Formats: sequence, C-alpha cells, structure tokens
Amino acid sequence: MRWPTNQSQDARGLVNSEGLSNWERVDATIPLSVYLHIPWCVRKCPYCDFNSHEARGPVPERAYVDALLADLEQDLPRVWGRRIDSVFFGGGTPSLLSAEALERLLSGLRARLPLRPDLEITLEANPGTVERGRFAEFRAAGINRLSVGVQSFRDDQLRRLGRIHDRRDAIAAAEAAHHVGLDNFNLDLMFGLPEQTVEQARADIADALALQPAHLSYYQLTIEPNTAFHRAPPPLPDDETTDAIQQRAQDELARHGFQRYEVSAYARDGRRCRHNLNYWEFGDYLGIGAGAHGKLSDPAAGQIRRLWKLKHPRDYLKHAGAPAGIGGDEPIRPADLPVEFLMNALRLVEGAPIEGFEQRTGLSPAVLEPALSEARAQGWLEPDLQRLRPTPRGLQFLNHVLQAFMPD
Repeated sequence: MRWPTNQSQDARGLVNSEGLSNWERVDATIPLSVYLHIPWCVRKCPYCDFNSHEARGPVPERAYVDALLADLEQDLPRVWGRRIDSVFFGGGTPSLLSAEALERLLSGLRARLPLRPDLEITLEANPGTVERGRFAEFRAAGINRLSVGVQSFRDDQLRRLGRIHDRRDAIAAAEAAHHVGLDNFNLDLMFGLPEQTVEQARADIADALALQPAHLSYYQLTIEPNTAFHRAPPPLPDDETTDAIQQRAQDELARHGFQRYEVSAYARDGRRCRHNLNYWEFGDYLGIGAGAHGKLSDPAAGQIRRLWKLKHPRDYLKHAGAPAGIGGDEPIRPADLPVEFLMNALRLVEGAPIEGFEQRTGLSPAVLEPALSEARAQGWLEPDLQRLRPTPRGLQFLNHVLQAFMPD
C-alpha cells in the first residue's frame, strides 16, 4: 500500500495536510480490558504454541499472585483512572489456581481501578475432574463466565491431541457449570483434526449443542512451529473436507440460534465475548503475567504502544513489578497501524465502522486508499462506504486481504 502524497509523518504519527494531528479526534472512551496469564498446565498439548509450561509439582500460587499484583501496580500509571470493561484469566490452565487466589487477584484489581458494574470475568478451565468440582467456588470468587477447553467429544481424538480429559469429563464439566449457575460458558471445539471425517465433526457439534453453551469457539487445528505436531505432523483432512466440515457446522449452529460474529466465534443473543470483542475492535488491554502482551493508546503522545512481560515463569517471578520484568515496550509505527487495525476488525463478520478506524488509530481513513478500493473491487470487502466489512470470500481469504494493506 502507498500512502497519499498529502500525508506526512512526525513523532506524533500521521498528520493531515493542515498539520493537525488526527489524535485530537481519538475517542477518549476506548474500552480497557485486563488479561492475566497463568502459564502452568498439567500437560503440554502437542499442538499448543502458547506460553504454557507443565507444572512439575505444586504451582507457586502465592508467589505468582504476589507477582501479578506487583506487575499490575507497575502498569497503573499508564491507565490511572480508566475503567476496566472485562477481565480474562488465560493460560496455560488458569483453573489450576484456587478460588482464594482468584478472589485475591480480583480484590486487588478492584482496589486499584474502577470496574464496569456488569464486569465480564472469564476463566479458562480444563474439563478435568479436580477443577470441575471447584466451579461453585470460582463463581463465589467472582467468575461469571467460563471458557471450557473441550476440543472434541471423541476419546480417540482427545488422546491424539494430548488432552488429559475424556468425553465424560467434558459433558460433566458443562453440566456442573449449569448446576452452579455459570450458564454463560463457552466451549472450545476444534475441527480439521487428524483423519477427521465430516460425520465425526458433525457429531462433535451435536454433542456441544446438547450441552446448551452460551458461546462456541470453533476453530481449525493448525500446525504451528515449535510444537510436537510440527516435529511429527499428524495426517490432517484435505482442504475440501475441512471446508465441508466448517460449512456444515455453520449451518447447524445457525439453525440452533448461534450467530457467527467472528471468524471462529458463535454466540447466542447477548452472549458475545466482550473481552475478545475488545481485541477485535482494536480496544486497549493490560497484559499481566508471564509473557502477557498489552496494547495501550496514548493520545497525549500521539501513539499506541505495545508492552510485554518476561516470558519464562522463573524470570517473571524474579522480576515482576520491576523495570527488569518488562520484556519489551515500543510504539506501533504509524505505517503499521492500518494493517494492525484491520487484522482484528476484519475478523468480525460485521466489520467495523470507518469512523472507528480514526477513533482507534488517530489516522485519517484516507490512508487506506487505494488499497481499500482495490479490496472492494476484488470482492474481499463489501461495497459499504460506512463500514470496513469483509465479504464471505474475504473472511475465507483474510490473509490475502491484509496483504493489500501492508506498507511497501
């Protein structure tokens, strides 16, 4: 993409031809979320490239909670006075923590920052029996949304995926969530599994629907570098089969009242994940924990910064809350902001309003031309002058769409 000739760059980002910064028009109410990373799991899955580490012994819970609160304290000047709209405990397996630890973390957050009255607080959970018995305790601690990593309801596939639970555990976990009043739960389900057929995938969808989740994350297994599957790839279905699986799942979910609102996310009315929506809408978020990444807008400086923490739990525990605990802190280059915004916004079926681009980046929508016109001509974006909205073809080939907006 080539920038228009009437645009120039300065330390505050892109300025218009009159020399006025578009940051003066940045929306001052950009939502702010908090992500807390819990890096331990019982066993590393062969497809997982997240920052997760097998817990070889008891998790150092007290020390890690202390570190998280120190980390949060250090980040406070960057967000002082801003309201928190959602909280997400991710991992790893956050449900390895006790309810007491989660309550202490949430109390520490409430003591430091104002919270939205109807705050969404999500905990990722493993369907294993030990954690399932603590769902009532998690709810009492303040958790009001679960994300349960089921992945499949076939025991043979779960073994190949390295999961520590079986079909019965997955069903029991969902039933337990309903029983304790945590009806707002997501099920993570994967497709394109080793040698998976269309009929097997259809059965997984049917099993998931029978458990009456509020939300379903349905995503394709991909082979990522630095994973066991990358070193020894399993036999995966061909593209024709995975396309048929995904289309059939979309049709079935729609028939049961689940609206697809993002590439891999489906929800009942009123149950979209507020935290993930903030990512996709290019909102701000604090990243607290080992290897956690944050993104914060700074209108006063005319820039958006990315900040991340030391990755290994050992190093993080040693330095959290001190400058040495920061793994990196840098502004996003103005030339990179369009593709950074679009790689999130175009994952949404409804896309984003054109004015939202200026409100969240400080850039004039003019910088999107001529790539925007080209993408519409290619049939990747809808011919909607008010929104940046992908066509079904654009959703399918999102990487091709984004290439058109990459700086030269």
